[in-house]
Amino acid sequence: MSYEILMEKLGFPNSQLLRSILEYLMSEEESKVVAALPGSVSEIAEKLGMDVQRVKEVLENLFYKGVVIPKDFQKRDYYRFVRDIIQLHDASLASQHMNDPEFAKLWKEFGHKEMNPQVGRILAERGVKFWRVVPAYAAIKDLPGVLPYENIKEMVKVQEKIAVVPCSCRNVTRLASNGCEFTDESKTWHCLQFGRGAEYVITRGSGREISVEEALRIIDEAEKDGLVHTWANTSKIVDPIVTVNCNCCGDCCEFFLSSKAANVPLGVQLEKSRYEAHVNEEACTGCQTCVERCHFDAIEMYRPEGSKKFKAKVIPEKCFGCGVCVVGCTQEAIELKAVRPPEHIPNGG
Repeated sequence: MSYEILMEKLGFPNSQLLRSILEYLMSEEESKVVAALPGSVSEIAEKLGMDVQRVKEVLENLFYKGVVIPKDFQKRDYYRFVRDIIQLHDASLASQHMNDPEFAKLWKEFGHKEMNPQVGRILAERGVKFWRVVPAYAAIKDLPGVLPYENIKEMVKVQEKIAVVPCSCRNVTRLASNGCEFTDESKTWHCLQFGRGAEYVITRGSGREISVEEALRIIDEAEKDGLVHTWANTSKIVDPIVTVNCNCCGDCCEFFLSSKAANVPLGVQLEKSRYEAHVNEEACTGCQTCVERCHFDAIEMYRPEGSKKFKAKVIPEKCFGCGVCVVGCTQEAIELKAVRPPEHIPNGG
Protein backbone atom coordinates (compact mmCIF):
# COMPACT_ATOMS: atom_id res chain seq x y z
CA MET A 1 0.00 0.00 0.00
CA SER A 2 2.85 2.43 0.75
CA TYR A 3 4.21 2.21 -2.80
CA GLU A 4 0.76 3.12 -4.10
CA ILE A 5 0.66 6.17 -1.82
CA LEU A 6 3.95 7.38 -3.26
CA MET A 7 2.88 6.68 -6.83
CA GLU A 8 -0.26 8.73 -6.22
CA LYS A 9 1.80 11.63 -4.83
CA LEU A 10 4.02 11.54 -7.90
CA GLY A 11 1.05 11.66 -10.26
CA PHE A 12 1.25 8.13 -11.68
CA PRO A 13 -1.09 6.08 -9.43
CA ASN A 14 -1.38 3.07 -11.73
CA SER A 15 2.13 2.91 -13.15
CA GLN A 16 3.84 -0.44 -12.76
CA LEU A 17 6.92 1.08 -14.38
CA LEU A 18 7.17 3.73 -11.66
CA ARG A 19 6.57 1.07 -9.04
CA SER A 20 9.59 -0.80 -10.37
CA ILE A 21 11.70 2.32 -9.91
CA LEU A 22 10.43 2.83 -6.36
CA GLU A 23 11.07 -0.81 -5.49
CA TYR A 24 14.60 -0.45 -6.85
CA LEU A 25 15.18 2.58 -4.63
CA MET A 26 13.62 1.34 -1.40
CA SER A 27 12.34 -1.72 0.40
CA GLU A 28 8.74 -2.07 1.55
CA GLU A 29 9.75 -1.03 5.07
CA GLU A 30 11.51 2.05 3.72
CA SER A 31 8.53 2.94 1.52
CA LYS A 32 6.27 2.93 4.62
CA VAL A 33 8.58 5.43 6.29
CA VAL A 34 8.55 7.67 3.20
CA ALA A 35 4.76 7.43 2.85
CA ALA A 36 4.42 8.75 6.41
CA LEU A 37 6.34 11.95 5.59
CA PRO A 38 6.60 14.87 6.09
CA GLY A 39 7.76 14.90 9.66
CA SER A 40 10.67 14.68 12.04
CA VAL A 41 12.45 11.42 12.75
CA SER A 42 10.77 11.10 16.15
CA GLU A 43 7.34 11.97 14.75
CA ILE A 44 7.58 9.32 12.03
CA ALA A 45 8.88 6.73 14.51
CA GLU A 46 5.95 7.38 16.84
CA LYS A 47 3.46 7.38 13.96
CA LEU A 48 4.66 3.99 12.69
CA GLY A 49 5.60 2.43 16.03
CA MET A 50 9.19 2.02 14.90
CA ASP A 51 12.51 2.45 16.65
CA VAL A 52 13.79 6.03 16.29
CA GLN A 53 17.26 4.91 15.30
CA ARG A 54 15.88 2.64 12.58
CA VAL A 55 13.80 5.48 11.13
CA LYS A 56 16.89 7.67 11.18
CA GLU A 57 18.88 5.01 9.30
CA VAL A 58 16.15 4.64 6.67
CA LEU A 59 15.84 8.37 6.04
CA GLU A 60 19.61 8.86 5.92
CA ASN A 61 19.93 6.11 3.32
CA LEU A 62 17.12 7.52 1.20
CA PHE A 63 18.52 11.04 1.48
CA TYR A 64 21.69 9.83 -0.23
CA LYS A 65 19.62 8.03 -2.85
CA GLY A 66 17.67 11.21 -3.66
CA VAL A 67 14.27 10.00 -2.43
CA VAL A 68 13.77 12.27 0.59
CA ILE A 69 14.99 15.78 1.33
CA PRO A 70 15.74 17.17 4.81
CA LYS A 71 14.68 20.66 5.79
CA ASP A 72 18.15 21.28 7.20
CA PHE A 73 20.96 19.52 5.34
CA GLN A 74 23.23 19.46 8.39
CA LYS A 75 20.81 18.50 11.19
CA ARG A 76 18.77 16.15 9.00
CA ASP A 77 15.95 15.69 11.49
CA TYR A 78 12.87 16.79 9.52
CA TYR A 79 12.25 15.23 6.08
CA ARG A 80 9.85 15.36 3.18
CA PHE A 81 9.32 13.19 0.11
CA VAL A 82 10.52 14.66 -3.22
CA ARG A 83 7.99 17.21 -4.46
CA ASP A 84 7.33 15.67 -7.91
CA ILE A 85 8.45 13.13 -10.48
CA ILE A 86 11.05 15.49 -12.00
CA GLN A 87 12.75 15.99 -8.64
CA LEU A 88 12.88 12.21 -8.10
CA HIS A 89 14.29 11.75 -11.60
CA ASP A 90 16.96 14.39 -11.15
CA ALA A 91 17.95 13.58 -7.58
CA SER A 92 18.19 9.82 -8.06
CA LEU A 93 19.94 9.97 -11.43
CA ALA A 94 22.16 13.06 -11.17
CA SER A 95 24.78 11.42 -9.01
CA GLN A 96 28.40 10.45 -9.34
CA HIS A 97 27.42 7.13 -7.75
CA MET A 98 24.76 6.38 -10.38
CA ASN A 99 26.38 3.91 -12.74
CA ASP A 100 23.80 1.15 -12.86
CA PRO A 101 22.53 0.46 -16.40
CA GLU A 102 19.53 -1.47 -15.06
CA PHE A 103 18.33 1.54 -13.05
CA ALA A 104 18.84 3.79 -16.07
CA LYS A 105 16.84 1.39 -18.24
CA LEU A 106 13.93 1.53 -15.80
CA TRP A 107 13.86 5.33 -16.08
CA LYS A 108 14.29 5.23 -19.86
CA GLU A 109 11.27 2.95 -20.33
CA PHE A 110 9.14 4.87 -17.83
CA GLY A 111 10.15 8.18 -19.40
CA HIS A 112 9.42 7.06 -22.94
CA LYS A 113 6.08 5.39 -22.23
CA GLU A 114 4.58 7.45 -19.40
CA MET A 115 6.53 10.30 -17.80
CA ASN A 116 7.56 12.34 -20.83
CA PRO A 117 4.11 12.38 -22.51
CA GLN A 118 2.38 13.33 -19.26
CA VAL A 119 4.91 15.99 -18.26
CA GLY A 120 4.75 17.53 -21.73
CA ARG A 121 0.94 17.68 -21.66
CA ILE A 122 0.81 19.15 -18.15
CA LEU A 123 3.31 21.89 -18.94
CA ALA A 124 1.45 22.72 -22.15
CA GLU A 125 -1.86 22.95 -20.29
CA ARG A 126 -0.39 25.23 -17.62
CA GLY A 127 0.81 27.63 -20.28
CA VAL A 128 3.64 28.91 -18.10
CA LYS A 129 7.23 28.91 -19.33
CA PHE A 130 9.31 28.16 -16.26
CA TRP A 131 12.63 28.08 -18.13
CA ARG A 132 14.35 30.18 -20.77
CA VAL A 133 17.29 29.88 -23.11
CA VAL A 134 20.38 31.91 -22.24
CA PRO A 135 22.55 32.69 -25.29
CA ALA A 136 26.05 31.27 -25.47
CA TYR A 137 28.54 33.71 -23.98
CA ALA A 138 30.88 33.35 -26.96
CA ALA A 139 28.04 34.39 -29.26
CA ILE A 140 27.07 37.61 -27.43
CA LYS A 141 30.21 38.75 -25.58
CA ASP A 142 30.96 41.51 -28.11
CA LEU A 143 27.39 42.62 -28.74
CA PRO A 144 26.03 45.90 -27.36
CA GLY A 145 23.11 45.99 -24.93
CA VAL A 146 23.56 42.54 -23.41
CA LEU A 147 21.61 42.40 -20.14
CA PRO A 148 23.25 41.12 -16.92
CA TYR A 149 20.75 38.26 -16.71
CA GLU A 150 21.52 36.97 -20.21
CA ASN A 151 25.29 36.94 -19.75
CA ILE A 152 25.80 33.40 -18.48
CA LYS A 153 29.31 34.04 -17.18
CA GLU A 154 28.31 37.09 -15.14
CA MET A 155 25.35 35.11 -13.79
CA VAL A 156 27.67 32.35 -12.60
CA LYS A 157 30.17 34.76 -11.06
CA VAL A 158 27.69 36.20 -8.53
CA GLN A 159 26.69 32.83 -7.04
CA GLU A 160 27.78 32.30 -3.43
CA LYS A 161 28.24 28.53 -3.63
CA ILE A 162 28.66 26.43 -6.78
CA ALA A 163 28.64 22.69 -7.34
CA VAL A 164 28.47 20.40 -10.34
CA VAL A 165 26.68 17.08 -10.80
CA PRO A 166 26.31 14.75 -13.76
CA CYS A 167 23.29 15.56 -15.91
CA SER A 168 20.48 13.17 -14.93
CA CYS A 169 19.12 13.08 -18.48
CA ARG A 170 22.45 12.27 -20.06
CA ASN A 171 23.14 9.66 -17.37
CA VAL A 172 20.10 7.78 -18.67
CA THR A 173 21.24 8.07 -22.28
CA ARG A 174 24.81 7.15 -21.35
CA LEU A 175 23.87 4.03 -19.39
CA ALA A 176 20.72 2.83 -21.12
CA SER A 177 21.40 3.56 -24.80
CA ASN A 178 24.10 4.78 -27.17
CA GLY A 179 24.98 7.96 -25.31
CA CYS A 180 24.65 11.64 -26.13
CA GLU A 181 25.39 12.79 -29.68
CA PHE A 182 26.92 16.05 -28.49
CA THR A 183 29.01 15.44 -25.37
CA ASP A 184 30.39 12.82 -23.01
CA GLU A 185 28.94 13.31 -19.53
CA SER A 186 31.32 10.75 -18.04
CA LYS A 187 34.24 13.06 -18.88
CA THR A 188 32.71 16.46 -18.10
CA TRP A 189 29.71 17.05 -15.85
CA HIS A 190 27.50 19.88 -17.05
CA CYS A 191 24.76 20.43 -14.45
CA LEU A 192 25.66 23.46 -12.32
CA GLN A 193 24.01 23.91 -8.93
CA PHE A 194 23.94 27.11 -6.89
CA GLY A 195 23.15 28.18 -3.33
CA ARG A 196 20.92 25.71 -1.51
CA GLY A 197 20.99 23.39 -4.50
CA ALA A 198 24.79 23.30 -4.32
CA GLU A 199 24.67 22.68 -0.58
CA TYR A 200 22.26 19.78 -1.17
CA VAL A 201 24.41 17.92 -3.70
CA ILE A 202 27.62 18.56 -1.78
CA THR A 203 26.15 17.24 1.48
CA ARG A 204 24.83 14.02 0.01
CA GLY A 205 27.88 13.48 -2.17
CA SER A 206 26.03 13.39 -5.47
CA GLY A 207 28.21 16.19 -6.81
CA ARG A 208 31.18 18.27 -5.77
CA GLU A 209 31.85 21.88 -4.92
CA ILE A 210 33.74 23.85 -7.57
CA SER A 211 35.26 27.30 -7.94
CA VAL A 212 33.93 30.07 -10.14
CA GLU A 213 36.86 29.47 -12.48
CA GLU A 214 35.98 25.80 -12.89
CA ALA A 215 32.32 26.65 -13.46
CA LEU A 216 33.31 29.07 -16.21
CA ARG A 217 35.44 26.36 -17.83
CA ILE A 218 32.40 24.08 -17.82
CA ILE A 219 30.41 26.84 -19.54
CA ASP A 220 33.12 27.09 -22.20
CA GLU A 221 33.14 23.31 -22.70
CA ALA A 222 29.35 23.22 -22.96
CA GLU A 223 29.38 25.88 -25.66
CA LYS A 224 32.18 24.13 -27.53
CA ASP A 225 30.19 20.87 -27.50
CA GLY A 226 27.06 22.67 -28.66
CA LEU A 227 24.94 22.50 -25.51
CA VAL A 228 22.17 25.00 -24.79
CA HIS A 229 22.26 27.09 -21.60
CA THR A 230 18.93 27.25 -19.77
CA TRP A 231 17.89 29.21 -16.68
CA ALA A 232 14.73 30.01 -14.75
CA ASN A 233 12.51 32.31 -16.82
CA THR A 234 13.12 35.37 -14.68
CA SER A 235 15.50 38.29 -14.49
CA LYS A 236 16.56 37.15 -11.00
CA ILE A 237 20.10 35.85 -11.08
CA VAL A 238 20.31 34.61 -7.49
CA ASP A 239 17.17 32.66 -6.59
CA PRO A 240 16.65 30.58 -3.41
CA ILE A 241 14.12 28.35 -5.19
CA VAL A 242 15.50 27.75 -8.67
CA THR A 243 19.15 26.86 -8.13
CA VAL A 244 20.32 25.18 -11.31
CA ASN A 245 21.81 25.98 -14.70
CA CYS A 246 21.12 23.15 -17.13
CA ASN A 247 23.17 22.77 -20.30
CA CYS A 248 20.84 20.89 -22.58
CA CYS A 249 20.82 18.82 -25.75
CA GLY A 250 18.00 17.75 -28.01
CA ASP A 251 18.66 14.02 -27.83
CA CYS A 252 18.73 13.59 -24.05
CA CYS A 253 17.11 16.40 -22.11
CA GLU A 254 13.61 16.45 -20.66
CA PHE A 255 12.63 19.77 -22.26
CA PHE A 256 13.00 18.21 -25.67
CA LEU A 257 11.87 14.66 -24.90
CA SER A 258 8.66 15.67 -23.08
CA SER A 259 7.64 18.07 -25.86
CA LYS A 260 8.23 15.44 -28.54
CA ALA A 261 6.44 12.74 -26.54
CA ALA A 262 3.40 14.95 -25.93
CA ASN A 263 3.48 16.29 -29.48
CA VAL A 264 3.46 19.89 -28.29
CA PRO A 265 5.76 22.74 -29.37
CA LEU A 266 8.90 23.13 -27.30
CA GLY A 267 8.03 26.79 -26.94
CA VAL A 268 5.12 26.07 -24.61
CA GLN A 269 7.54 25.22 -21.79
CA LEU A 270 10.85 26.81 -22.81
CA GLU A 271 11.14 30.53 -23.58
CA LYS A 272 13.38 31.84 -26.34
CA SER A 273 16.22 34.25 -25.61
CA ARG A 274 15.96 37.81 -26.87
CA TYR A 275 18.16 36.88 -29.81
CA GLU A 276 17.85 35.27 -33.20
CA ALA A 277 20.52 33.85 -35.50
CA HIS A 278 21.23 35.49 -38.86
CA VAL A 279 23.40 34.13 -41.69
CA ASN A 280 25.77 36.15 -43.83
CA GLU A 281 25.29 34.37 -47.16
CA GLU A 282 28.50 35.68 -48.66
CA ALA A 283 30.60 34.27 -45.82
CA CYS A 284 28.72 30.95 -45.61
CA THR A 285 30.57 28.04 -47.24
CA GLY A 286 27.69 25.58 -46.90
CA CYS A 287 29.59 23.26 -44.54
CA GLN A 288 26.35 22.40 -42.64
CA THR A 289 28.02 22.45 -39.22
CA CYS A 290 25.31 24.82 -37.98
CA VAL A 291 22.60 22.40 -39.13
CA GLU A 292 24.24 19.57 -37.21
CA ARG A 293 24.64 21.68 -34.05
CA CYS A 294 21.13 23.15 -33.97
CA HIS A 295 18.86 21.44 -31.43
CA PHE A 296 15.75 23.22 -32.67
CA ASP A 297 15.79 22.28 -36.38
CA ALA A 298 15.95 26.01 -37.04
CA ILE A 299 18.54 25.95 -39.83
CA GLU A 300 18.18 24.50 -43.30
CA MET A 301 20.30 24.46 -46.42
CA TYR A 302 19.13 26.04 -49.66
CA ARG A 303 20.68 27.13 -52.93
CA PRO A 304 20.24 30.83 -53.66
CA GLU A 305 19.20 31.70 -57.18
CA GLY A 306 22.24 31.83 -59.45
CA SER A 307 24.51 30.15 -56.90
CA LYS A 308 26.30 26.85 -57.34
CA LYS A 309 26.65 26.35 -53.58
CA PHE A 310 24.12 25.61 -50.90
CA LYS A 311 23.90 28.12 -48.05
CA ALA A 312 22.52 27.98 -44.52
CA LYS A 313 19.22 29.73 -43.81
CA VAL A 314 17.64 30.34 -40.41
CA ILE A 315 13.94 29.60 -39.89
CA PRO A 316 13.06 32.49 -37.55
CA GLU A 317 10.02 30.95 -35.90
CA LYS A 318 12.05 27.91 -34.88
CA CYS A 319 15.16 29.74 -33.64
CA PHE A 320 15.50 29.99 -29.83
CA GLY A 321 18.53 32.28 -29.93
CA CYS A 322 20.88 29.90 -28.14
CA GLY A 323 23.92 30.88 -30.20
CA VAL A 324 25.20 27.32 -30.57
CA CYS A 325 25.41 27.79 -34.33
CA VAL A 326 27.42 31.01 -33.90
CA VAL A 327 29.98 29.32 -31.66
CA GLY A 328 30.43 26.43 -34.09
CA CYS A 329 30.77 28.46 -37.30
CA THR A 330 34.46 28.58 -38.25
CA GLN A 331 33.70 31.09 -41.04
CA GLU A 332 32.02 33.55 -38.66
CA ALA A 333 29.08 33.56 -41.05
CA ILE A 334 26.39 33.56 -38.37
CA GLU A 335 25.64 36.14 -35.70
CA LEU A 336 22.99 36.75 -33.08
CA LYS A 337 20.82 39.84 -33.26
CA ALA A 338 18.47 41.10 -30.56
CA VAL A 339 14.92 40.84 -31.89
CA ARG A 340 12.98 41.08 -28.61
CA PRO A 341 12.91 43.89 -26.01
CA PRO A 342 14.37 43.65 -22.47
CA GLU A 343 10.89 43.14 -21.00
CA HIS A 344 10.75 39.81 -22.87
CA ILE A 345 12.49 38.37 -19.79
CA PRO A 346 10.04 38.51 -16.84
CA ASN A 347 10.96 40.60 -13.82
CA GLY A 348 11.77 38.27 -10.96
CA GLY A 349 10.92 40.86 -8.35
